[in-house]
Amino acid sequence: MDNLKKRTSILFYWTVRYLLIISIGLLLTALVTFWWIQQEAMNNRMQTTGLLAQEIADRSVGTDGNMNISPTLSKLVEDRKRFFKLTVEMCVIITDKEGQLLFSEPPLSEEAMRHKLNDTLTDSRSPEFKAAVAQIQGDGEALGQVIVLQSKRSLRHIPKEEITFFFILVVFLIILSWLTIYLLSSKLAKPIQKVAAAAAQISGGQYNIVLETGAKEREIHELLMSFQEMAGKLQQFEQSRAVMLAGVSHELKTPVTSIKGLVHAVREGVVEGEEAGEFLDIALLEASRLQRMVADLLDYNALTAGIVAVRHDRLDAVRLLEEIIYQWKLTQSADVNEPLLHMPEKSLFLRGDPLRIQQIIVNLLNNSVQAKKPGSCLQLTISLLLAPAGHAEITVADNGTGITPDNRDKVFEAFFRSNDKQSTLRGLGLGLTFSRLLAEAMGGTLVLGSSQEQGCRFVLTLPLAP
Repeated sequence: MDNLKKRTSILFYWTVRYLLIISIGLLLTALVTFWWIQQEAMNNRMQTTGLLAQEIADRSVGTDGNMNISPTLSKLVEDRKRFFKLTVEMCVIITDKEGQLLFSEPPLSEEAMRHKLNDTLTDSRSPEFKAAVAQIQGDGEALGQVIVLQSKRSLRHIPKEEITFFFILVVFLIILSWLTIYLLSSKLAKPIQKVAAAAAQISGGQYNIVLETGAKEREIHELLMSFQEMAGKLQQFEQSRAVMLAGVSHELKTPVTSIKGLVHAVREGVVEGEEAGEFLDIALLEASRLQRMVADLLDYNALTAGIVAVRHDRLDAVRLLEEIIYQWKLTQSADVNEPLLHMPEKSLFLRGDPLRIQQIIVNLLNNSVQAKKPGSCLQLTISLLLAPAGHAEITVADNGTGITPDNRDKVFEAFFRSNDKQSTLRGLGLGLTFSRLLAEAMGGTLVLGSSQEQGCRFVLTLPLAP
């Protein structure tokens, strides 16, 4: 419970993280952009300052080509400062060609000018100021120079209105990003929440799940469809399991009831003499049948769990099949003809478990006996052929009743028995399922071949030994 309380929803989890990432990204972008704007503003203002210095230099030359500082120069500087939106921290200095101070705005002494400018009078002595220098030219010679000083702080200055607008823009982008992320996360979280809720219902035993599978996104649509199909298969499996359990219980209960009734009749003296012996013989047959059903169930569970060891010996296929058929025929009645064997002239060596191969062949032969047409003799044909890709095929064919097309896809399902056999035979319907699992465990296959009214044919494929 403590771990569940610490968990957060996918909507909150991803919204918060994406918002943090985007907010940090936008703030970093804003800082870089703000720095770039300051640099551009400083460069633009320095260009304006340079133009002002050049204008003052041009106006400081009279018509005779000599330096002439107009009395209205101070007014011109103030007008240009207002026009170009320059700050009061600007200082205009005019010197002659020997570096003597001729004009300054605001007024400066010679010593103060030397303190502000470097020794060459071409730049500011203080790192907090930048200088724009323009030469005063007259008749092809330098008459002096104009130096305009501007503080870097004023050059980088951005009005509060622009800063406020920039801040509002960043906040708006963050809110817009959050809204976009929230909507996207909500869109992605809804189907996951539906699937989680459906999974909780399934864990509670409710398999009748209905999900809206009309999502436009292909991945989400496939997720919902797959989960819907899984829920349907689980429901089908649960129904099959219930039917299977009922069938198994019934099949195991029937011989137990028969044995109990027969033994009770003998014990109570209801039957005596030879009839009592017949009752005991029937009880032994029922006990044997019960033992086989329990053994089939245990073998099936063990094999599906992967705990049954299967050997991979080198076997002479012809000798093995002949021995299996001979032993099996000794236990059959007269209405089962001698099986026809079609064996190759050259020996074939298989890789497999002789006991498991015998189980498969005997199960196929017994199935053929169960499918024998009433009033006729059963004819079996067993063939051994060389198959492609280093395998051999063992075919078991009969002339029995065959398998209907509706049951062809179901014969290898666990606990399946056709309708005509359910009323005449007792068993769990695990024979073919167990046989196929054994064949696959040995690296082979077991499939149903052609099946007509005249009989059916099963094909067992096993790998050849090197």
